[in-house]
Amino acid sequence: MSLAVFWSDEATETFDSIVLLIEIKWGERQAEIFVKHSQKILSLISNQPYMYKASINSSVRQAVISSQTSLYYEIHDGYITLLFFWDNRQEPIL
Repeated sequence: MSLAVFWSDEATETFDSIVLLIEIKWGERQAEIFVKHSQKILSLISNQPYMYKASINSSVRQAVISSQTSLYYEIHDGYITLLFFWDNRQEPIL
């Protein structure tokens, strides 16, 4: 069973800024690779939403996209909300 995936405004904003940063620092090709890998992770989450570890709140989960980037998402009845993308090199959220 595949769940619908909805992007929050913050998820869209943080994803776009990470893609732009990758494009500026490492080029368009690396940004495309990141986008494709993110799409693969989103497909996995849609089909198996509990496959990634729970975060501080049990309804929020963290998917590691790369060693530098994680995705935080929340599972609801029948759908998933992408909360935000996080640069793992930043200070942790408290």
